[in-house]
Amino acid sequence: MVQPPYGDMVNKLEDGVVESNKLASGNSDQTDKSCEDTFGSYCLWCREHKVVMRDSIIKKLKDRLFMARAYYPSIAKKNQTHEKLSLELRQNIQDFERTLSDATTDGDLRGSMELKIQNMEVAIAKAEAEHVGCYNVDKKLAQILDMTKDEALFHRRQSAFLYHLGAQTIPKSHHCLSMRMTVEYFKSHMDHAGLSVIGHSSAADVHHYVIFSKNILASSVVINSTVTNGKEYGKMVFHLLTDNQNYFAMKQWFENNNYNLATIYVENMDSYKLEYTATDPSNMLHPSASEEFRVTIRSNGQASVVPRRTEYLSMFSQAYFYLPEVFSNLKRIIVLDDDVVVQRDLSPLWSLDLEEKVIGAPKFCRVRLAHLRGYLNTEGFNYDGCVWMSGLSVVDLERWRELHLSHKYQEWLKKQKKGEPLFRAGALSASLVTFNGLIYTLDDSWVLSGLGHQYGIDSNRIGKAAVLHYNGNMKPWLELGIPQYKWYWTQFLKKDDQYMDDCNVNR
Repeated sequence: MVQPPYGDMVNKLEDGVVESNKLASGNSDQTDKSCEDTFGSYCLWCREHKVVMRDSIIKKLKDRLFMARAYYPSIAKKNQTHEKLSLELRQNIQDFERTLSDATTDGDLRGSMELKIQNMEVAIAKAEAEHVGCYNVDKKLAQILDMTKDEALFHRRQSAFLYHLGAQTIPKSHHCLSMRMTVEYFKSHMDHAGLSVIGHSSAADVHHYVIFSKNILASSVVINSTVTNGKEYGKMVFHLLTDNQNYFAMKQWFENNNYNLATIYVENMDSYKLEYTATDPSNMLHPSASEEFRVTIRSNGQASVVPRRTEYLSMFSQAYFYLPEVFSNLKRIIVLDDDVVVQRDLSPLWSLDLEEKVIGAPKFCRVRLAHLRGYLNTEGFNYDGCVWMSGLSVVDLERWRELHLSHKYQEWLKKQKKGEPLFRAGALSASLVTFNGLIYTLDDSWVLSGLGHQYGIDSNRIGKAAVLHYNGNMKPWLELGIPQYKWYWTQFLKKDDQYMDDCNVNR
């Protein structure tokens, strides 16, 4: 977990973290930053899963232990006159340390603690009666306090690391399914040649959906939910773009499973020699899902009630900018992220007038472009309005090609690479600059985002949304996923699948 830097007028992105000042006045001390500023959605997860520990006796033991440790050095220095008291304190300290080494809650304690506490309190009272000097005791207590704070911070960082590791690691059951599908593909000797054609038809009555994914079940849910709630699934063609590692597993899965009359093409993006990947080896094509960023906005004005707030964005990854070249014979496509669930027919979007814009996407006005002014730092950029989000995107490929946007994106990215060591740092700014003024705002009823990090979303809002977007770390296929929202995703998993049962996929 990379922590964002702090200071005046900070507009910086590190490993998916943006910190922005809307109003700057004075310095911001590091101790004032909230947990979410430092550890992101881990803190949201902690608040929801906080366990009230029954440790009142443990706390009492620790309190007495700290007091005894504070007095012991001063008493030990007067060994000749206070040898008995020094021995008594040391024995009580060692006894308490042994007891606390094996116990974290009151239930872990063995036997009665009343006598131990009473003996310790007697020893502490004797030490207090001696003239040992408040300065020495105060200094020792300060040292113990610092050590305790360091220990608490260490455990929080460790816990946050494990949380983020869990969010970024594919579950064991999903890995098992992928391996089983890969093995079955090479055992089956089936003819999969028909699955390797891109854009097989450019007919006006065919609806082409594009999904970037490395996750079999996530992409399956997107397709299944779209087909189940669609009125014209016979016209639906899904292009599933994945990498070489997951290619054969994906092909086997979608060959085995039927999604009504929808057509599904699985493509290995690693095999393509496209224009920008050929001219610049650093532009290796990675069919990743959208890039996700945590944005911290500081507003230090006197009128601000909430001085800091954290938001989560999802934007196009680099692979999306090859769409016009990959689908060179198509005019319009709909791009779906692999962490969405479709709840309503999407066919009206095919006749939607984008008004000369390139992309129809939902806007997210809790983060405005003006918040990122210092980060973008671009002349002629229109900072009015809101940022836009991926998840559900209607893309006019003809208009894209006409404006040479992929070339513009690559040129901007090259500039970013010269001064920015983190490649992901360029993805956000390059996307915003490339499509500045070219986004058609979809109605709010089309997409509801935040199901991967925001607790307490009203069920009525969820039910009315056409598309649910699980942007954030708490994806619905993970154990970390928010329980209230998992059902909307799991209901579209394939039922009675032997491979899923064998791999213990939780449904």
